[in-house]
Amino acid sequence: MNEPKPDFSNKAYLLPHINPEGIKFGLIALVLATAYTVWSFFAFYEYYQAWWFLGIIPFYLLSYGVFLFFRDPERYQPDDEKAILSPADGRICLISEVEMPDSFGEMEEYKGKKFWRVSVFMSVFNVHVNRLPTAGTVLKKEYIPGKFFNASLDKASKDNERCNYLVKADNGQVYGVTQIAGLVARRIVPQVNEGQHLERIERFGLIRFGSRLDVYLPEGVKPEVRIGQIMVAGETILGHLS
Repeated sequence: MNEPKPDFSNKAYLLPHINPEGIKFGLIALVLATAYTVWSFFAFYEYYQAWWFLGIIPFYLLSYGVFLFFRDPERYQPDDEKAILSPADGRICLISEVEMPDSFGEMEEYKGKKFWRVSVFMSVFNVHVNRLPTAGTVLKKEYIPGKFFNASLDKASKDNERCNYLVKADNGQVYGVTQIAGLVARRIVPQVNEGQHLERIERFGLIRFGSRLDVYLPEGVKPEVRIGQIMVAGETILGHLS
């Protein structure tokens, strides 16, 4: 398994790799902080003297936080080839047997069938880059506009803005993944197309500022996790292929 060498330096924690999607947002925040610094210097320095710099610190911390939101650390998958891995960082908020999402459930081969759905809730403090649970080909991709309820609620899977993916694993089994926008999130960023093949834990998209990922396990596969468990994308095992 060809994986990058782990970096245990302080730099890796303080200055992590940033996903390209987040660089422009971080730079915008940094430019705004710098503009405020220049303006406040001329407007208030003579009144606050040495205390002036304390007023600008929160703006630079906020800029740093924007960059950190889009951090994209390397992940180290287990040597278990049949493992289905978590596509997102966060905590499991729901586990239930349901039908395939939206129009996928109307397809003849899945109509009336139930699949185990594992839902991972991501707060604004989690890494928001999403990774494919197991290697496969994207058979269908379906974007559905919607509302922005709290993503931890069960109704979010039917009411919120979301993007569904139907994936055929390399062993022939089919599973589903859904990106769900949450109360704070306002944009799903898919980065794959129908017909595209991805390796396990390869990045397939992200969601901005808090959200949820649903995994519809393949038929006959049961979840091996529990509600409240902490997930690490590309490392934590959800279940096993048959």
